Amino acid sequence: MRPQEPNKEIPKSGDFGTSSYSRNYDPINTISSSFGSEDSLPDAASEKDLGNEYFKQKKFKEAIDCYSRSIALSPTAVAFANRAMSYIKIKRFQEAENDCTEALNLDDRYIKAYSRRATARKELGKLKESIEDAEFALRLEPHNQEIKKQYAAAKSLYEKRILQKISEQEKQKVGKLDTKVNGHSIQPVSSSTQRTGMTAVEDHCKKINTSGKQASKVSVQELASRAALRAKVLAAENITPPTSAYQFEASWRGLSGDRALQAKLLKAISPSALPQIFKNALTVHILVDIIKCVTTFFIDEMDLAVNILENLTKVPRFDTLIMFLSSNDKADLAKIWDEVFYNEATPIEFAEKLDNLRTKYCLKR
Repeated sequence: MRPQEPNKEIPKSGDFGTSSYSRNYDPINTISSSFGSEDSLPDAASEKDLGNEYFKQKKFKEAIDCYSRSIALSPTAVAFANRAMSYIKIKRFQEAENDCTEALNLDDRYIKAYSRRATARKELGKLKESIEDAEFALRLEPHNQEIKKQYAAAKSLYEKRILQKISEQEKQKVGKLDTKVNGHSIQPVSSSTQRTGMTAVEDHCKKINTSGKQASKVSVQELASRAALRAKVLAAENITPPTSAYQFEASWRGLSGDRALQAKLLKAISPSALPQIFKNALTVHILVDIIKCVTTFFIDEMDLAVNILENLTKVPRFDTLIMFLSSNDKADLAKIWDEVFYNEATPIEFAEKLDNLRTKYCLKR
């Protein structure tokens, strides 16, 4: 049995809202009493609701206990995400990140799980990953102002970190000024000579400052290029089949610009798994990009390529995605069908399948 809580003003139930009940109502005792007898047992929903009430009272450890029991009884994305928020409140950011990941494994379109994981990752110093989470959440909900602020804050910190690295590199290059030139000590200069040389020195300093700014810009570009290259190499070494749309898109973006590596990622996935991976989270951009990637191995692996195209049509909301194809996207896909898929090397059995697929992709001849 839980200890009885004193009657106090409690916010209404919901996702951590701010309005209040009457003074004579204690929701924690009310929820507790629903399974207070020996013949009754707590259920997952009741434990989650009780956790919400503890959270509103800022009793985060008690809330975590309730969410943990709810998860043990019946794991849900909401319970994991709510426990993650409680962990964030007590600054246990690694546990918060882990819980958000579990939430997204259950529901890869749960906005709050992306947002809370972005918060946890920012606090853990994983700024690039935090930006990716916020960016993905914005794709699902483009007008969410809180997530826009979250994305901007993480991006600003990431850019400051890059500039700090550049600054440290420049300091190491410059080092300390030597007091000797060609082995000879620098002699004191008269005041008149100092005055006559001042203009030249100022001009020289201006040139140094200008060139320094240009070098800084070049350094930022070089650093970003090197970081992208390193990330791509690491991604290529660790290509594993994704299990969610988020994992796929993160890997796909990491291999951006290298069709061979993107094709390798695509081939690592069983075509029949594509509807389950994407569920409702496939975007028009990713759909078109996958089809463009398929063209790179269509001739050599025609059966696999057609199988991928077929299973993409089985992804939930496929018909809606096709409705939102831009005129340029439709033109690009029609050109792919005409110039790549319909060619002399395409056997008749594949040509018939591709003809049916052209209709499903709503492409005019």
